Amino acid sequence: MFNLIKRDFILLKRQLLVFLLLILFFVLMGKHDPAFIFLLASIIIPVNTIAYDEKPETNILLNSLPYTRNEIIASRFLGAIVFIILATGVTSALMYIFNRPFSIPDIAIGSSIALLLLSLYLPMSYIIKPGYSSPFALVSFLVLAGIVPPIVSYFGERLTSLTDFLVNLPVSIFYTSALVLGIVFYGTSWGLTTFIYRRKAF
Repeated sequence: MFNLIKRDFILLKRQLLVFLLLILFFVLMGKHDPAFIFLLASIIIPVNTIAYDEKPETNILLNSLPYTRNEIIASRFLGAIVFIILATGVTSALMYIFNRPFSIPDIAIGSSIALLLLSLYLPMSYIIKPGYSSPFALVSFLVLAGIVPPIVSYFGERLTSLTDFLVNLPVSIFYTSALVLGIVFYGTSWGLTTFIYRRKAF
């Protein structure tokens, strides 16, 4: 299974420099929120690895290897976590080198949203017609980036009691709750994607 993750690194080795330059561009611009930069860095590589496997012949090849369908999906979800950790480390290093301020909450927010988006995208990538999942991911990302902040701001202004409750929560409880919720959501997506992939014909 871990050889499948290694395979993704090999397939993407020519694009890693492009990803690095893209993140560096956003870091040097200094106009974007650090959490957004961590989100972008965390999600771009997993989405590209999934794009490689959209072709039916690729899935036929994968299923001809000595791996079960459960292991193929597990490599997708575990690989996404590995890429997020590496992307977070590289982005943190770049922001430190170029004296761009960031904080642990920025990393936590960016990584959490990346996991949430991937939890939605991974099962959809096996439902949507091959060749359309990457455009779907791009459009969804842009739409969410445009509508989520205003929605959060709208409810934050009107649901003051809920906002006050969240603000007054101890930091440890807040992050622990977010982590547990993220694990539950990611685990549910993992199970759903496995269920879909087991029944998919190639």
